[in-house]
Amino acid sequence: MHAVHALNRPDVFRSEPSRDDLVPIFEAHLARDDIRAFLAWAAGRPVGYALAIIVDRQGDALLRPRRFAVLEHLAVAPNAIRTGVGTALLDAVSAAGRAAGCSRLLTEVWEFNHEAAAFYEAAGFVSMRHALERAL
Repeated sequence: MHAVHALNRPDVFRSEPSRDDLVPIFEAHLARDDIRAFLAWAAGRPVGYALAIIVDRQGDALLRPRRFAVLEHLAVAPNAIRTGVGTALLDAVSAAGRAAGCSRLLTEVWEFNHEAAAFYEAAGFVSMRHALERAL
């Protein structure tokens, strides 16, 4: 999945990182109390994963306090796409968010990733804001 991002936005994403570079990143994620991680298996092999963060926002004069989950990563092996793995991972993240007292599940999709956007829209996600950028 990372390759799609690196191909479309090489200004943001590095090309395929090595396993040695990735392990410390994921170890740091898994050590956090606010992270929920899920791994999908098929035929004894991992075929996908999801990583979500439970976020507590304090209220202020403008915003109400709220607790929500942010789906940071959802990746499915190419041979497992459209087999229900992504939906099962999304369901697991949703259940974990509800169990943690979250009222919403948020995620982001890059504009070029039409396949991911269609998946999330089919799962009931709706646009809540637009992020804009401009080169300087």
